Amino acid sequence: MPLSSPIAVDAMGGDKAPEEIVAGARQASENHGIPVVLVGHPDKIQDHGDLEIIPALESIAMDAEPGSSVRKMKDSSLVRAAEAVRDGKASAMVSAGNTGATMASALLRMGRIKGVARPAIATLLPTPGSTSTVFLDAGANAECRPEWLVQFGKMGSVFAQHRLGISEPRIGLLSIGEEPGKGSPFVKEAYEEMSKASWSDEIFLGNVEGRDLMSDEVDVVVTDGFTGNVALKTLEGSLKTLMMALFTALGERPEAAKAAEVLSPELGELYNVFHPDSYGGAMLLGVKGVCIISHGSSTALAIENAIKVASEMVESDVVGNITSAVSEES
Repeated sequence: MPLSSPIAVDAMGGDKAPEEIVAGARQASENHGIPVVLVGHPDKIQDHGDLEIIPALESIAMDAEPGSSVRKMKDSSLVRAAEAVRDGKASAMVSAGNTGATMASALLRMGRIKGVARPAIATLLPTPGSTSTVFLDAGANAECRPEWLVQFGKMGSVFAQHRLGISEPRIGLLSIGEEPGKGSPFVKEAYEEMSKASWSDEIFLGNVEGRDLMSDEVDVVVTDGFTGNVALKTLEGSLKTLMMALFTALGERPEAAKAAEVLSPELGELYNVFHPDSYGGAMLLGVKGVCIISHGSSTALAIENAIKVASEMVESDVVGNITSAVSEES
């Protein structure tokens, strides 16, 4: 469905706020014609061009305690952005601010989809030469019940269908071995729950291992939020180290530098594939509105891409489709 209202962007959230956030919002508006409204302190938002501002005189710090901050700071940019979605003044919200506070704002102000046990963060893992892998939960729920992972799989499937165009997503459960008996007691229970669940357009593959996360062997991988966040941060750190080592090695000898010049288009493309800015952000699945959570160090490019993702998810009615999938389950 088309956007009926603008995308609300938390201008005060992120390590590079508000300058990079505002710049990304302007790029999304000017380059892609996406309607955007900024949320934040009007006196601190500069160079916003024609973008409107929803006033919010408080901002939640990156290291603040999420729950109490959202409850006490009712005039914060995060809370006002979530309220804008709830009230129909915005179609979606985007923030690179405090992740926990972003989730709390969305959950408390937008509300949880009926039947959803817990919202989950779905992020895309790059798979060179193939479609990305949807990975969840990437950090919303440090502790989970086994049956929640079934719901994560169903929500992740809807996300994969509408974000990546996969008609029959293959779903895997992250474990330490492919055999059904492998894993912790929690993983074994989750395997049993997922094995006996009814799947419609999805295909449950069983257990998958960490090496499968960035492969074309699976489309959606589910796990608890603690394991998911550790795995995600490990992958991000490893990829960053690998790319830095590669570029350093190519500059150590004149011969290598010349080879790098020839390979620069391919290397640049590879860099973009692995760089988190290319994906914009993760989506919080299970709340009554589109909420995109961007990395704290997001640049203008990341925010521009996050706004594009938010727009696409609104237009494809991913929230409505998740609602339908959950109601069918119950």
